[in-house]
Amino acid sequence: MPMHDWKRVNAGIFHDFHVTWIGILKNTLNSGLLPPDYYALAEQVAGGIGPDVLTLQTPTSPDIGGDNAPGAVAVAAAPPKVRHTVRPAVDEYVFKRRSVAIRHVSNHRLIALIEILSPGNKASRHSLRSFLDKAESALAHGIHLLLVDPHPPGPRDPRGIHAALWERLFDEAVATPEKPLTLAAYAAGIVPTAYFEPIDVGDDLPDMPLFLTPEQYINVPLESTYRAAYQGVPRYYRAILEQ
Repeated sequence: MPMHDWKRVNAGIFHDFHVTWIGILKNTLNSGLLPPDYYALAEQVAGGIGPDVLTLQTPTSPDIGGDNAPGAVAVAAAPPKVRHTVRPAVDEYVFKRRSVAIRHVSNHRLIALIEILSPGNKASRHSLRSFLDKAESALAHGIHLLLVDPHPPGPRDPRGIHAALWERLFDEAVATPEKPLTLAAYAAGIVPTAYFEPIDVGDDLPDMPLFLTPEQYINVPLESTYRAAYQGVPRYYRAILEQ
């Protein structure tokens, strides 16, 4: 099933789909895709990024979230299969201060976020700035990110959400991607690394990496979970999306 053109329906219809997709992603991650002692929750991060899938560390295993995540894929052995990989041309020393750990209110440490952007994230300068603030803060505190943006660039992100975030983080120009929609994974090491895949309406969704440590990741099945969520879209709106 190809990615649909969500501009054809109002934001409320996409929001309903978004919530369903988040739930299916959570269930898929918790059904054996995540290594032992990791788990996912559908929550809203304080400050309004929106409903996110959170992978959290249990406090019972000291190794989780460190240099080893049993069952995850090592970047050195199998680099993520994406079109573009970017690491900023900066001195690592500049980033060594980024060592503060964020903990969840339950004392289970936040490891990563999956964020599916909604139209509201880019509806105003304030909304986009708030989103970028949260993404930047997450990376600064060692929280890995997977961003899924099924909405085309607008006047506030003319080269897409990855370019908006990357240029803000490192003041490095990002070329206009060859396709308008964005899938982007960020490994939050001392110096973050981005793995991004531009897609278009009509494209199948590739698996994307979700990093659990700076050097290890799991592949998130975006296509199968998207298909499952789409089955719950009302028939009337599916007919519009499939025209």
